[in-house]
Amino acid sequence: MSVEQPLWQALTAYRVLTLLYALGLCVYSFDDYDHPIGAVVYMAVLTLWTALTFRMVASAERCTRRFLVGDLGIAVTGILLTPLVDSHDRIAEGTPTLPSIWTMGAVLGFAIKGGWRWGASASTVVCAANVIERGGFAQDTVHMLSLVWVASVGIGYVIEVARASERTLARALRIEAATRERERLARDIHDSVLQVLAMVQRRGAAIGGEAAELGRMAGEQEIALRTLVSTGLVARPRTGDGPEAAAAPGTLPDAADPDADGPPVAPCPPDPERSDGGPCDLRALLAPHAGSRVTFSEPGAPVLLPAGVAGELAAAVGASLDNVRVHAGEDAHAWILLEDEPDAVMVTVRDDGPGIPEGRLADAEAEGRLGVALSIRGRLRDLGGTAEWISAPGQGTEVELTVPKASAKKAKQKGEAAR
Repeated sequence: MSVEQPLWQALTAYRVLTLLYALGLCVYSFDDYDHPIGAVVYMAVLTLWTALTFRMVASAERCTRRFLVGDLGIAVTGILLTPLVDSHDRIAEGTPTLPSIWTMGAVLGFAIKGGWRWGASASTVVCAANVIERGGFAQDTVHMLSLVWVASVGIGYVIEVARASERTLARALRIEAATRERERLARDIHDSVLQVLAMVQRRGAAIGGEAAELGRMAGEQEIALRTLVSTGLVARPRTGDGPEAAAAPGTLPDAADPDADGPPVAPCPPDPERSDGGPCDLRALLAPHAGSRVTFSEPGAPVLLPAGVAGELAAAVGASLDNVRVHAGEDAHAWILLEDEPDAVMVTVRDDGPGIPEGRLADAEAEGRLGVALSIRGRLRDLGGTAEWISAPGQGTEVELTVPKASAKKAKQKGEAAR
């Protein structure tokens, strides 16, 4: 049941009880009215309206905006009719209007339906009608109307908070259900598919020949599948017409020498679901690189960056892995570490290759080989970040890619302004 449903039920009961109270006041003051017949006619209309619309306030779906406007119109009409049926002296003494506290039910309907803004608007209309009925701002009138306004705004605000809490709870329940289902699938996959792939890998390596290649592919698919069931990140297939399009998950991609002349590596596509440039989880762009020779370590929570920034950073990681394959060899192992710091996002790509001789990068750039300068350092510079190389002969290479979150926000604003 919705958290606001009890309020609708309480409003239904409130309308009935306040109608009985207004009828009792009318009977009690019948002889004091200047025009009692007018009061009786209005109370008959009010009773008929309340009876016919009894079910309209039973739920948010039935309580339409048209009904709320009509309900408020009935209340305001009764307030403005009071000077026509009652004496001026009684009104000056602060006697209740014809609808009396029934009016509050109409205001609360607005507050429950549309939140505190609707409640404030409806209570303002009622306050204006009461001021007109009294002919000015009397102390008791101001006191009563202030209570009406504060109560409607307070209840409307509580309703908005309750609805936000309900949405959060529903989202948490969906996430919990999805997590449990993923865990169940992971258990089933572990007991069947992963064991079969592991067996194929072992038997293929033992048999040799073409079976060894089949075993190697089975091992790569086993690692990719383990990554999928453990993180829930789906590796998007590579696109293109060359051999890179068919590369197995987790292998170091084929690429030309990154120090050679030519266009920089194309950026990874942003999340297709956020083609508007909104937040993109960087983990989803880096997860496809994980495999038998690439280990990907990530935070447990999403690492959100503007889609364009995330795509450029992921492209720089891809270019770094290209360098590993070309310069460290097919058998080199690479590690990707994604870190989400308070002020920046850092991605470290490390390999166990022979390392880069001192001065090699500067010499390559001086010779006009701009692969590293354009594909990696240039991208990070455009994002307001930095790219640093740490390497020693025989000890592998480590590339640190850092993008400050402030620069990422500026890049997003610049892209939105360009659009």
